[in-house]
Amino acid sequence: MANKNLNLAKRAKKDEFYTQMSDIERELQHYWSHFRGKTVLCNCDDPYESNFFKYFALRFNQLELRKLICTCYNGSPVQGNELPLLFKWDDEEPKRIAYKVEITEVKDLNGDGAVDLSDVQYLLKNDKNVISTLETGDFRSRECIELLKQADIVVTNPPFSLFREYIGQLVKYDKKFLIIGKQGNAIYKDIFPLIINNKVWFGYGFKGAAAHFFSPYEDVATASDHREGMIRVSGVHWFTNLEIPKRNEELDLVCHYSPEEYPKYENYDAINVNRTQDIPCDYSGLMGVPITFLDKYCPNQFEIVWQASGNTRASTPKEVLNRIGYTIHPDDRGGCGIVNGKRQYSRVFIRNKHPKTL
Repeated sequence: MANKNLNLAKRAKKDEFYTQMSDIERELQHYWSHFRGKTVLCNCDDPYESNFFKYFALRFNQLELRKLICTCYNGSPVQGNELPLLFKWDDEEPKRIAYKVEITEVKDLNGDGAVDLSDVQYLLKNDKNVISTLETGDFRSRECIELLKQADIVVTNPPFSLFREYIGQLVKYDKKFLIIGKQGNAIYKDIFPLIINNKVWFGYGFKGAAAHFFSPYEDVATASDHREGMIRVSGVHWFTNLEIPKRNEELDLVCHYSPEEYPKYENYDAINVNRTQDIPCDYSGLMGVPITFLDKYCPNQFEIVWQASGNTRASTPKEVLNRIGYTIHPDDRGGCGIVNGKRQYSRVFIRNKHPKTL
């Protein structure tokens, strides 16, 4: 039900899903060294609702940030529920407007001996220099692109329906980033080459490869999703180009190759491996592994060659088709590997750089 609701939300362009603070804290603890002296941009984040804004505002001094920029767009269905709303009109509901917050300093403004959320609230309410309106707040707009150019690192949960366009913009402007997206986004034809060329990889991830997001949409956030007012999304992950120790952690391979346990595809010159933990340690040829392998991918241990999924054949370069030994098969309707006449789930073709020898 959760992923069905998520797909309905994407089609309806309902992209307001708010990340829990606990999930942000769990992931970002591995990246602190990257933020020292940097300008961080959260450009899909209403500062009155976003836990990304709260995370960086509360840790501004610990992380030794140079600047924090946060923007929201004017189509947000929620606004001002937790932090005090600055833009109000007499006898009217708060209007949906786009604005940005730019913070260069966070002090103990209320004199209680600690920098906490109340100091951030005070700063936003009393320092008119930190907040201003935007035309739309859309990350693709001219004014938001100018803010992007100022940033060193972008951290946010971008709109589900615009993930390709969003990450494409980050790559175009050569930005470092840590963003949330569906794991399946990795095999999109305009994203997978970034994975192959080690320009994008997975972060540490969510517990159980699933996350609960707060959602204001009653038709997609239900109690049946296990937490009231939230939607559970499986197969969600962090995408990044920030170096982390995880990238150098090699898999401990214990299985050995045999033709019986690892059948070859009928339309590719590669063997099929159903689970990442079953990758044989002694096979030097191409292997088709589940896309969940990308969470364990170490570029020192493996080479990613290409993929086999339902729509990749048409977009695969001829030289790559030759390398993976593709042959036309009557049961192949787009690119999935065929084993014993049956189409397999999406696979990533890899090669072990250092296979063991007997």
